[in-house]
Amino acid sequence: MEEPRKDLLMQVDGMTCDGCVASVTKAIRRLDPAATVEVDLEHGRVHVTTCAQSVEVAQVLDAAGYEARAMTG
Repeated sequence: MEEPRKDLLMQVDGMTCDGCVASVTKAIRRLDPAATVEVDLEHGRVHVTTCAQSVEVAQVLDAAGYEARAMTG
């Protein structure tokens, strides 16, 4: 049975441009190809709907070069 999807709000430091948005989205989708990703570049936040845990999302973003932490989830 598939994990239930959940909404996560992540604070992601180090995002400065559209290239960062693409990198963050790509990293999350490698973890969960079905994830929906909305990036708020101005406030440094990423809203993710995924079956992954927030710690997993933070780890892939850290590996991509961003400092990430869960605000929810």
